[in-house]
Amino acid sequence: MPVFNINQNFNRLLKAEDIDGDKKITVDDKGPKRFNLISINGKSFEVCGTFHLSILLQELYLAKKDGKDELDISKEMIFQLPVDRASSLIKNYFWKGLTRRIDESNIKASVTDSKTHSEKTYIYIPPRDEFAFKYFKNIQIKHKDLNLSVEKLPPIITDKYLHVLNKKPGLLVLALKKDKSGTTSGVPFVVPGGRFNEMYGWDSYFESLGLINDGRIDLAIAMAENFFYQIEHYGKILNANRTYYLNRSQPPFLTSFIREIWENIEEKNKAWLKNALQYAIKEYHNVWVGKDRLTSTGLSRYFGSGSGMPPETEPEHFDAVLKPFAKKYKMAIPQFRQKYLSFEISVPELEDYFLHDRAVRESGHDTSYRIDSVCAHLNTVDLNSLLFKYEMDIAHFIKQEFSDRFNYQGKIHKSSDWLKRAKIRKELIDKLMWDTKRGFFFDYNFVLKKKTNYESAVTFYPLWAKLASKKQASILIKRALPLLEEAGGIAASTKKSRGKVSKNRHAKQWDYPNGWAPHQMILWQGMKNYGYHSHSARLAYKWLFTILKNFVDYSGTIPEKYDVVSRTHKVFAEYGNVGTEFEYITKEGFGWMNASFQIGLKYLSKKLIVKLNKLIPPEWIFNNNFQGEK
Repeated sequence: MPVFNINQNFNRLLKAEDIDGDKKITVDDKGPKRFNLISINGKSFEVCGTFHLSILLQELYLAKKDGKDELDISKEMIFQLPVDRASSLIKNYFWKGLTRRIDESNIKASVTDSKTHSEKTYIYIPPRDEFAFKYFKNIQIKHKDLNLSVEKLPPIITDKYLHVLNKKPGLLVLALKKDKSGTTSGVPFVVPGGRFNEMYGWDSYFESLGLINDGRIDLAIAMAENFFYQIEHYGKILNANRTYYLNRSQPPFLTSFIREIWENIEEKNKAWLKNALQYAIKEYHNVWVGKDRLTSTGLSRYFGSGSGMPPETEPEHFDAVLKPFAKKYKMAIPQFRQKYLSFEISVPELEDYFLHDRAVRESGHDTSYRIDSVCAHLNTVDLNSLLFKYEMDIAHFIKQEFSDRFNYQGKIHKSSDWLKRAKIRKELIDKLMWDTKRGFFFDYNFVLKKKTNYESAVTFYPLWAKLASKKQASILIKRALPLLEEAGGIAASTKKSRGKVSKNRHAKQWDYPNGWAPHQMILWQGMKNYGYHSHSARLAYKWLFTILKNFVDYSGTIPEKYDVVSRTHKVFAEYGNVGTEFEYITKEGFGWMNASFQIGLKYLSKKLIVKLNKLIPPEWIFNNNFQGEK
């Protein structure tokens, strides 16, 4: 195996091929795309093409970073197949780069938050976790250089207290554990990546699918344990563990999370499952069918308590919303914003807007014209499909694992109790949301008492939850799928429903032409549930082709989302695209995108994987009129 001087080849390669100076080699660099590696013996080895040159740069960089002067380079290292390279990086490198623990050894990485700016770094402890309070107080004393302030939350979080917290935002601690030697460490979790450096609700479920696939069920279990801690100490699975997320949750996937773990773990621990099910039932009752979220229809809604603008957004994020009010009060927008946030000005119309905005953010679909300015008045297809799945999963566990008798808070639950809940929910969804003629499930506005008619990818959630009838599934595939399927996968909405965008009506990231990993994975599994395997394969191929083409052309980029019409990661709606800014090699990818690649491969035959490695566009493989075949 030839040996190469790292610095000499590294510097020559950058000078020859990194034309735009961004410390990556991509298709946008207009270099020769042909480089001769020179071994320490003076022998020349040619490497051609963007992808292989980018691998070479990455491997030289990693060796250089490790302090090496020389590197053995084999053809197997440089001339990897794209699928193998992407899958290997996700499994062996990206998951590690995204893993966090909140403890003394990881405190600096965990508290980092680019979404806020504060002189001090605040860490907040739940009122009943005295052990955590003492542990982190000790860290505060020992590490004065970190400028930490450890504070205990009050037993009741009021809107007034939330506004106090907004002026000193900080990290909410998660579970701690002691090993046999008595050493305390944080229970680990995976973050999405980039500016999202905390544990997110629904992201964690999809990340866990990838982790379990990649042999990291231990980390998936740890993340579930952190969810249990959140339900116990914060009252809900949080949007994420920062103070500005205390007032809202995210789409509920806990029973699916538990089921994935239980069905894949080798050693079954019934005590663990019992504890997990207790927390799922608690979350269901206290959050999703609690007084704030259960509506007059009998179905649930997304809802976030509080008032005013969400502090985690960029200051200018709501300028278009604030502009007419600033004009009315004859103020510049920054001045109006400051006075509104300090309660010097009260604007009922804005409070209504932000009531809905908090619900939008709890939905995870922040933001979309589907739910903008109306979300708190909607029984959404996605939420109620997820709760139907909860009810069916809980019934399944009670019957299959607990002999059809489960004690929750002194009351015996039987599977029939939960099946009845699911039956009622399905009947309501069919009555209020299903449109046979158009072939869509639509969100229901319980204030206006009518369907919204906004065509979006959440129409496929009933397939994933096994809520749809076989007839409904067939109609969805014949009518809804052709409207949402694009060159690179499923779009979040149709162009028609999104409407025109302009400088006064900006594009929103959860709308056409963008596609998102959770929507793809939900649809693949939903198709599979009803026997539409060829559809799952086609849609998975389209999505994986989009990921891999951008990965190959842009130095291993795996971002938060894609434009599935143009099959590009260059998406600039709202705050841009997380996961695209890095030097030499990305350390993370993006959580649920990583998972979607690993999971998507399971839907492809060996022949399709061969085609994917050759980057054959899907239109060369699949008939455009494929819809409807089974």
